Amino acid sequence: MKNSSKRVIEVKALARVEGEGALHVTLKDDEIVALRFQIFEPPRFFEAFLQGRSYNEVPDITARICGICPVAYQMSSVHALEQAFGLKLGENYAQLRRLLYCGEWIESHALHILMLHAPDFFGLSSVLELNQRFPQVVEQGLRLKKAGNALVTVVGGREVHPINVRVGGFYRAPERKELRELIPSLKEARNIAREVLDWVADFPFPELEIDYEFVSLKDPREYPMNRGRLVSNKGIDICADEFTTVFEERQVEHSNALHCLRRDTGGSYQVGPLARFNLCFEQLPASLQKIAAERGFTPPCNNPFKSIIARALETLYACQEALRIIDSYQRPDRPHLEPDIKVGSGSWFTEAPRGILFHSYDVDENGLIKRAEIVPPTSQNQARMEDDLRRLIPTLLHLPTEEMRAQCEQAIRNYDPCISCATHFLRLDIERL
Repeated sequence: MKNSSKRVIEVKALARVEGEGALHVTLKDDEIVALRFQIFEPPRFFEAFLQGRSYNEVPDITARICGICPVAYQMSSVHALEQAFGLKLGENYAQLRRLLYCGEWIESHALHILMLHAPDFFGLSSVLELNQRFPQVVEQGLRLKKAGNALVTVVGGREVHPINVRVGGFYRAPERKELRELIPSLKEARNIAREVLDWVADFPFPELEIDYEFVSLKDPREYPMNRGRLVSNKGIDICADEFTTVFEERQVEHSNALHCLRRDTGGSYQVGPLARFNLCFEQLPASLQKIAAERGFTPPCNNPFKSIIARALETLYACQEALRIIDSYQRPDRPHLEPDIKVGSGSWFTEAPRGILFHSYDVDENGLIKRAEIVPPTSQNQARMEDDLRRLIPTLLHLPTEEMRAQCEQAIRNYDPCISCATHFLRLDIERL
């Protein structure tokens, strides 16, 4: 009679992710009996302390949720509040906001690809080791991130937690000359991004194919950032007001972050670059579609490890899109329009670097926030990350402990989780009984 065996895989601190989390897996006779991606970052209560604050404080407060993607929080908040007040802005404001979003995509994607995720594909533990092997690539990554930061600074007022965004537009619209001064660095960034795309497309990717439900914004006019309807490859097609009728957040015992799931099935889904790539490939310029095809990267792509290629492609797109917007930029006559303060409700979602970011507010007659709801992308991806691990781990049982740990870490880093938004990576211990 075969003796039963028990293995415990425990990662006490996730590294190369933003925030604090851990992973615990229990195997019995090579079957998973427990799997918990734990987020123990303390709750931060942003939704609660927004209540009673003036609407014009919301963009600056929500920007503090994350130092890597503050623009996303500002954009989702201002759009939701403008909807509540019935305020509609012209295309010049929309393009300037899109330009700001390009800066965030460039700096965030560069950070993830070259500083956090790329070391995994070479069995390295950090960007310091990556720098020893590929010093030119790391140097280019820093220049790429610097270009994104500079763009956020000019449009947003500063590179971390921008201060120039407000309901109705901006406190100050940049001069055309200020934006044109960014063109040389953005052209260099575009060239670097193309080289990075070529580099990551040749990485050795683990073989894993999953039948995902991909969810992203989609707009016939453009690759999604600030506007569009929410769609999926499994039949979803909704506006922001319908978000909570299709999705719901559920508390799980092992995490301080809520799991956002399909309300009807309880199923997980994926948001982020790979979802946008699969659902909105045709919204990319033809030149980028051709580049992706030349690298053998076309939809559908259901390998989560190839999300790094989607991020690299989006980085190249954001550089190109920023140059396009600057070339056609016309400074608005006024930096902002004043909203008509009234009782109202508004909801919106935008595409943070990591995926859909949903905001919803109720406002009283004085413009004070009565209710706030924020659903970040990592909350939406957390259950999906656990499901990926359930698919991946049975294929790794033959590996030594260290290799098994490394691929589990890498599987979570595929999603570039921002744990602080959702409320240091895997040290793995395996106990054999």
